[in-house]
Amino acid sequence: MSNSLFSEFEGVSSKAWKQKIQVDLKGADYNDTLIWKTNEAIDVKPFYHSDELQTLPKVSVSKTAAWKIGQPIDVDNVKEANTKAIDAIERGAESIIFQISSEDISVEELFQKIDLEQVSIEIKCDFLSTDFQSKIQDVISSLSKKSQNNVTFHTDIIGNLAKTGNWYYNLEEDHSKFETVVKHTNQVSVDSSLYQNAGANIIQQLAYSLAHVNEYLNYLDNIIASEAKQSLQSTFNISVGSNYFFEIAKVKALRQLWASLASEYGINTNCKIIATPSKRNKTIYDYNVNMLRTTTECMSAILGGTNTISNLPYDSLYHKPNEFGDRIARNQLLVLKHESYFDKVNNPTDGAYYIESLTQQLTDKALILFKDIEANGGFLKQLKEGTIQRKIKESAAKEQVDFDAEKLVLLGTNKHPNPADKMKNDLETSPFLKVEKRKTIIEPIIEKRLSEALEMSRLNKE
Repeated sequence: MSNSLFSEFEGVSSKAWKQKIQVDLKGADYNDTLIWKTNEAIDVKPFYHSDELQTLPKVSVSKTAAWKIGQPIDVDNVKEANTKAIDAIERGAESIIFQISSEDISVEELFQKIDLEQVSIEIKCDFLSTDFQSKIQDVISSLSKKSQNNVTFHTDIIGNLAKTGNWYYNLEEDHSKFETVVKHTNQVSVDSSLYQNAGANIIQQLAYSLAHVNEYLNYLDNIIASEAKQSLQSTFNISVGSNYFFEIAKVKALRQLWASLASEYGINTNCKIIATPSKRNKTIYDYNVNMLRTTTECMSAILGGTNTISNLPYDSLYHKPNEFGDRIARNQLLVLKHESYFDKVNNPTDGAYYIESLTQQLTDKALILFKDIEANGGFLKQLKEGTIQRKIKESAAKEQVDFDAEKLVLLGTNKHPNPADKMKNDLETSPFLKVEKRKTIIEPIIEKRLSEALEMSRLNKE
């Protein structure tokens, strides 16, 4: 066929579409009826058109087909953690995320029988220790020289300050140890999942992630050599919410923002993104709906271009880690990869007018907020002053009002609840915010779920 199938049809402009819609509305106001106004101050239109794009969108640098299935494992007992890791790998996990609570463990036993050349390893510790980091590097080097690039150390001293309200030691010692780790690993990591789980809107999440990592880049700028900057590995740990297309755009915007910031420092403009579904919208009642929520959230993360997806078990709020919950969470990702073909097409959202428009708007608005943070002393200063905490609480309060008014719906919780659903006798762990009185140097950022008050009320009536 020499001629295009659509060559016989005249093109329809966005103006013509809007005029037709206006006629069909029969007098109803276009803006009030069809424009969706979000908490990010973005007006979502009923349609998007190519003639509204000033320039063609750039092709994404990410490869969405290459995402890995992550398996988080708490390392309380080394032998059990190693056994669990090997089992998870045999069942389809491609990345193991070790959460280590104590440096008094056998690193050799932790990595025993794990092929470090085939499986990527993420190391997250509840403590800050340069000696422990060196020990892990020595063990990895002895097992395989090629596996060095497959292991990532997540050392986030500002993230710990934001979450706990305290440094590990103090500002000076934390930065000194952080500097040592970066020099040895050539890696920088930021955990911005805290902001989403505490109720920050998407623009805040992006701006705070950028301002957070900028504190590190400022500190390291004259410390690490220029050749090391070119190969610096930067990692963002993020949480993904249920606003499907916005979350796709959020991941794409984060990559663009990072590339822009990194280029100013002469640093490697590529970054690694590890995504986990949000805790904020998960519930204990009608808990199987959590699987639907995490599935769409993982889909957003994949389509946005994250490198590793670590799913959240449907029962993680109220059960201790268990084989069944972990297996179901992993199987959700296996179905997406091997049965839904989410590993076959690279960057399928590129060129989608709606997503490209959202990405650009989120990027622009986040950049404005980032510049405002920097103009007012930077992220660390605003954390110490409580400005970041206050802004997140304001955003969380707006979202809570929408939930309480049923504008934001969690099916089975604030909409169509099942009164026969009883949970009081099934709670192995407390799913609610715990207030621990202790001395802190700043107000910590607190994660809180939307449905907590409603669930506590229901539990008290069982």
